[in-house]
Amino acid sequence: MQNMVPNRKEKGFTLIELVMVIVILGILAAFALPRFADLSGDAEDAAIEGARGTVKSAIGIVRAKALANNLADTTSDSDASTDDVLNFEGKEIKLVEGHLAAESVAAAAQLDDFYVHTDGSFVATENTGGKPCFAFAEAADTDGDGVLDYPAEVSSVGDVASGGGSCGASVTRP
Repeated sequence: MQNMVPNRKEKGFTLIELVMVIVILGILAAFALPRFADLSGDAEDAAIEGARGTVKSAIGIVRAKALANNLADTTSDSDASTDDVLNFEGKEIKLVEGHLAAESVAAAAQLDDFYVHTDGSFVATENTGGKPCFAFAEAADTDGDGVLDYPAEVSSVGDVASGGGSCGASVTRP
């Protein structure tokens, strides 16, 4: 007599094989997930560093264009106006003694995706406590002699204060 059960060719995986693969993938995910879970903080830090570099470049470009247009060069013209305006890529950029004014930081550096404080004193990814930010300081004549003592500059990166509205970093001037 021949075999009563016909010979079948088995195809596919058994249930136990599938369960084992799922268990192994779960274990791998448990070890890998914590390494990649906190990438948003790194991305925000990178974004604010990029914005900081953009503002530094804008400071230099605006200053160069102001000098080329002979706008408020305090080293040679003490009667220069302190509120000159420069046309920069179709936008009006306000100047303070030939340097980028705080109120024009967002326009000059094209910071559309960032929070820029209303007076331009700091830039952040969001106006929320703990978010990365940096401060901006206008050019300043601190001793009143008509010659700028400090150019416009940015601080290192800090964090927005817990209530928002201010940056923990500041430009340090002696």
